[in-house]
Amino acid sequence: DPAEQPLERLKSLQVSRVFIALHGRYGEDGTVQGALEWLGIPYTGSGVMASAIAMDKVMTKRLWRAVGLSTPDYVWLSPDQQTPEQIAQVPDRLGWPFIVKPPREGSSIGVTKVSAREQLAAAVDTSTRFDPDLLCESFIEGLEVTCPVLGEGPTAHALPVVRIAAPQGAYDYQNKYFTDEVKYHCPSGLPADLEEAIQQQVVAAYRALGCRGWGRADLMIRASDQQPFLLEMNTSPGMTSHSLVPMSARAAGISYEDLCLQVLASASLDHDGGRDA
Repeated sequence: DPAEQPLERLKSLQVSRVFIALHGRYGEDGTVQGALEWLGIPYTGSGVMASAIAMDKVMTKRLWRAVGLSTPDYVWLSPDQQTPEQIAQVPDRLGWPFIVKPPREGSSIGVTKVSAREQLAAAVDTSTRFDPDLLCESFIEGLEVTCPVLGEGPTAHALPVVRIAAPQGAYDYQNKYFTDEVKYHCPSGLPADLEEAIQQQVVAAYRALGCRGWGRADLMIRASDQQPFLLEMNTSPGMTSHSLVPMSARAAGISYEDLCLQVLASASLDHDGGRDA
């Protein structure tokens, strides 16, 4: 844990590779990855740039749209664009309901579904506690799913899709980590052609960001036409008892131990070398 010991100690311990099990800012946004590049120690997951881009949902959405991938419509407001008048215009552009969230957080932290104008100010306040920027995103009514990916470039491949059934659709931080009310279905029970389409879209999204090693994409499937919409890419997925990559891997015949070894074997550096020892 870098909060308890300096990362440089890894060099003195002659650590050959690092399995990154950190999430959110500093652990998943390219910071730790950059430090390990500097130390010349291979690490699991995506490199510095891919980690930084995937952590920024606005940049991620821009990149996905540039390559023709579906992601919900959105409005991004920097701090100097968050006047009451500008915020009031968001529902005119996105319709009701919509999602308000910090663009550089994970685990559903700071996320609010806004269904009425009187809820908007509180949603903005909640989001900006975690990030000065504001991301407002069209709400997609339908099923929530997630799909892991292993590998890199042409060898990247998707694991089985996991379908998420949360109470009242509230797959928030509390339900993700502290309750057993959320139900996860893997196999997903989706039609085979839809599952395959999701897997293809997720691999394309993963490659577009330049991800490597492993990752997990979250999506919504619109109820009206079964179209999948990409929400975000997790470059350091969870491995807790509630975590979804091990569940998906099991459905593909990969044990937890083999999954860990496979991810660890993929540890690498963006650039060879690092600083002098």
